[in-house]
Amino acid sequence: MHGNGERKIMMNRFIAYNMPKIELHCHLDGSMSVELTKKLLADMGEEYTKEELQEALTAPMDCPSLADYLKRFDLPLRCLQTKNGLRAAAEELALRAAKEQVKYLEVRFAPSFSTGQGLSVKEIIESVNEGLKSAETKCDIHTGILVCAMRNLDKETNLAMLKDAREFLGAGVVGCDLAGDEKAYPTSEFHELFEWARKNEIPFTIHAGECGSALDVQTAIEYGARRIGHGIAMKDDPEVMKLCADKKIGVELCPTSNLQTKAIGSIEDYPFTKFYEAGIPMSINTDNRTVSDTTCTDEYMRLTDAGMFKEAMCQKIYMASLATSFADDSVKNEVFSRWPLM
Repeated sequence: MHGNGERKIMMNRFIAYNMPKIELHCHLDGSMSVELTKKLLADMGEEYTKEELQEALTAPMDCPSLADYLKRFDLPLRCLQTKNGLRAAAEELALRAAKEQVKYLEVRFAPSFSTGQGLSVKEIIESVNEGLKSAETKCDIHTGILVCAMRNLDKETNLAMLKDAREFLGAGVVGCDLAGDEKAYPTSEFHELFEWARKNEIPFTIHAGECGSALDVQTAIEYGARRIGHGIAMKDDPEVMKLCADKKIGVELCPTSNLQTKAIGSIEDYPFTKFYEAGIPMSINTDNRTVSDTTCTDEYMRLTDAGMFKEAMCQKIYMASLATSFADDSVKNEVFSRWPLM
């Protein structure tokens, strides 16, 4: 018999070194390493020390708001205006994820934010895809791209981006997302955009419920979202939770980020157990590896240390993440086989 302390050590060791993982909510611009950001900025003639970049890119745990958290993306976005920068960032992210046993990774980013130096949306998507595919040749990982429409951009810009991205569906792109300041631009303003996505068979997830509105989660589900990014606000709305569970809508949890942006007050209040017991399919994700100074392993361990994530849940969370992913069936079958305890 193992004591609780020894069992916890074994659990953490399994999470860190052996447990295959699936990550469905990871932003490219928020996950560029300090080292790569430093190099790409230097290529543009901008010199920063590692310490300066660490402070500029990483949000503190006592971050005052989501708006403050989003400021950390300014410098990385300047690096994502060239084909080389986009390729390098995508490849680095997938290689870093693979090192911690992530077997399938959906990378999300806003192509419209990378057009500043004249690249077209198609060139931008192609460059990210090239970086991800290069990583796939070097390690055991599958990847997919989620293109983000942005809440603060006009309807025409978002729709034009989606139309260009639609040409890559099944060839790198696996779906789309809506990201940005949820409080200032509620989901209800984007019905037309997602009606177009639905009619054109683009699977979509929507950031919703990150800023205290369970109604935003309900609206996202009504529009046809197959997954919800964060969804924290529905923890106090049993009807929306039931809707999510009944429709098997995946919820992309990002514990560290949710604490930083004040989506939740403390880890003790985190709704992981509540969602799990309600039968909601969940994935555990980083959101932004660099901005939140985290990894997939860190996220699982944070929930484990809080007494929420337990050994018996490992395989179930893996399978729920895979089921709600936007990967095609051939990739799902291959990733399914990566679980070691079948």
